[in-house]
Amino acid sequence: MTEKARKHGPWRLALAGGALLGLVAVTGCSANTSTPTLTWYINPDNGGQATIAEQCTAEADGAYRISTSLLPNDAPSQREQLIRRLASADSSIDIMSLDPVYVAEMANADYLAPVPEEYVGEFTDGVIPSSVESSTRQDVLVAAPFWANTQLLWYRKSVAEAAGLDMSQPVTWDEIIEAADSQDKRVGVQGIRAESLTVWINAMVESAGGQIVENPDADSPDQVRLGLDSEAGRSAAGIMERIAETGVGGPALSNLDENGAMLEFQSDDGGFMVNWPFIYSASQAAVEDGSLDQAVLDDIGWTLYPRVDEGQESRPPLGGINLGVGAFSENPDLAFQAVQCIRSPEKQSAYFLTDGNAPSNLAAFDDPEVREAFPAAPVIAESLQVSAARPLTPYYNEVTGGIQKSWHPPEAVRPDSTPARSQEFILEILKGERLL
Repeated sequence: MTEKARKHGPWRLALAGGALLGLVAVTGCSANTSTPTLTWYINPDNGGQATIAEQCTAEADGAYRISTSLLPNDAPSQREQLIRRLASADSSIDIMSLDPVYVAEMANADYLAPVPEEYVGEFTDGVIPSSVESSTRQDVLVAAPFWANTQLLWYRKSVAEAAGLDMSQPVTWDEIIEAADSQDKRVGVQGIRAESLTVWINAMVESAGGQIVENPDADSPDQVRLGLDSEAGRSAAGIMERIAETGVGGPALSNLDENGAMLEFQSDDGGFMVNWPFIYSASQAAVEDGSLDQAVLDDIGWTLYPRVDEGQESRPPLGGINLGVGAFSENPDLAFQAVQCIRSPEKQSAYFLTDGNAPSNLAAFDDPEVREAFPAAPVIAESLQVSAARPLTPYYNEVTGGIQKSWHPPEAVRPDSTPARSQEFILEILKGERLL
C-alpha cells in the first residue's frame, strides 16, 4: 500500500460492508487495445454522461478512449464505493463524478490529483463561485466543476395572489408560512431524515449569515469548530418550529423527500415549496401522461429561495457534480485532457437539455435552446451565483449524520435547545466520544 493510501487511517475508513460493483463499460468495447482506456465512474443519470464519454472518445482521435462505470444511486453509497477502492490505491479510477460534499474528504486523504496549472483558468473562469469553492481544498483546485444544481422557491400563483404576496419581490420564510397558513395551504420542505434535511438546514443557516462548520479547512476532527449554536442556527430552528406548529408542513412533514414534497405541491393543498429544478420538467411530464391537469402547470411560478431575514440575501443550496482525477491513475495527463472535453460549455449545455442538470459554466445558460427548454433557466443561473455549498470539510459524513439525527423529526426542533444540543452531539462524534 502506498503512503497516500496509508494516510487515510482506519478512523475514517470504518465503512459499511458490501460488494463492489463491477465495471460497466459502455463505450468503445472494440477499440484498439493500444489506445489507453480511461475509466470514468459516473453517477446515475439519463445516459448523458455515457454519451459525453462517446463524444470525447471520438474527439480524442485515438489519444484515449473513455469507458464508464456506474456508481450506486445515492451519494453516500457512491462515496463508500470510491473510498474503498481508493484506499486500496486502485489505479483503475481515472475520473470520478463526485458529489461536491465529498471532495474535501478525498482531497484530504490525497486521493485526488490536483488540477494542473494549465487547466485552472479554464476550469474556473466564468464558473459559478460556489462550484469553484466546492472544488477547492486549502486554496488548491482539486476537482473541476461539471454541472451544478440549486433549489428555487416554487409557488402556486393563485395562492400567492389570494394571500396578497408580491412574488416579484424577495420573500421571507415568515411571509410564505403566513401566506400558506392564511389560505390553508402547505409549504413543501424536505423534512425526512436524509441528506435533503441537511440541505435545507444548511441553506437556512447560510441565509441567516452563519456556517455549520466555521473552519472547513481543519485537518483533524478535534480542530473542527461548529456554528450551529448561534443566532443563525436558532433562526433556522425557529423556521422549522413555525412550519410544524402552524401545520403548513402537513402531516407527513417528517417523511417528506423531494418527490413527496412535489406531489403535495401539485395537489389541491399546494401553496409553496423549496425544491430542485426537476420540478418543472416532472410536472410537464405528468401533464403529458394525463396524471396532472394543465391548469396546475400553468399555476406554477418560481423565484429565488426565501430569505431568513428581510434585509439579507438568501443563500440557496448548491448541488451538482465535480470531476476528480484519481491520484493513483496511470494516465493522469490524459484524464485531465478528457475532463477538459467532458466539461466544455457546449457539452454542459447539451447535458442540461438531455438530462436536466444545470451547467456550472454560466456561459452555457446563454444557449438559446436552453432558454427555450427551461423557462426557469435565468432564475436558476441567478440562484447559482448566490448559492452556498454544504460544509466543505473532510468530516462531512459525521457532520451530516449528526445533523440528521439531532434535527429530526422537525416537529421536535426547538430554537432554544436543538442547535446547542446538536452542536455538542456532533463534536462528541468528531472526538470519538459518541457514535452515530
